[in-house]
Amino acid sequence: MTTTNPAVAAESALRLQDVCFSYRPDRLILQIPYMEIAAGQSVFIFGPSGSGKTTLLGLLAGVLKASSGQVMALGRDLSKMSNSQRDHFRGSHVGYIFQMFNLIPYLTVEENIALPCRLDSERRHRLNGVPLHDAVRETASHLGIEALLHENVTNLSVGQQQRVAAARSLIGTPQLVIADEPTSSLDFDRRERFIKLLFENCRAARSTLIFVSHDRTLMPLFERCVSLPELNRAAQSL
Repeated sequence: MTTTNPAVAAESALRLQDVCFSYRPDRLILQIPYMEIAAGQSVFIFGPSGSGKTTLLGLLAGVLKASSGQVMALGRDLSKMSNSQRDHFRGSHVGYIFQMFNLIPYLTVEENIALPCRLDSERRHRLNGVPLHDAVRETASHLGIEALLHENVTNLSVGQQQRVAAARSLIGTPQLVIADEPTSSLDFDRRERFIKLLFENCRAARSTLIFVSHDRTLMPLFERCVSLPELNRAAQSL
């Protein structure tokens, strides 16, 4: 099942062609004949546990390399890049919100949010001369966590940690934002509020949002919904 809003711009942010991936030779995890996502779209990808959602995100972000086929992201062929080239691409162009947030426990909220810009000069350059401290404060303000900047992240609630992870992914206006089950520990009302904040920030940055979850109640919030089990031929053959 794939639904889409026809008003979405036609420019492609992501395109997969004849992509296969396996962790070991005797078991194919993903086999995707074709998938294309328009720039600026908010896309909800769903499927049960074990359907390959996190693996797909790894391919889109360049964490993993396809066993065969072509993975185009923002006009670049990730399948032809070396590990270091994909790392650089991800640091410069991708904001990643992990399911368990992956915040650095010994850093403050401000230091966690600033980390992508400290590690990548291209991401820093997109601040357009705004001091990093000010950019962090502005991003935190958009997500309602400006008052927490000097707190250690281990002192925060789950919902607050979630917004720190989102701020870290959004700073430096990455063209692609990937969210891997980031709302799984929240109730529905908090999930919906968080997603709306995420949408607002992605629209402001003109970022493409890829949001993966098994929770289909979130589907109406997105412009496009994709069923990974229907797209993934490897899952159909199991």
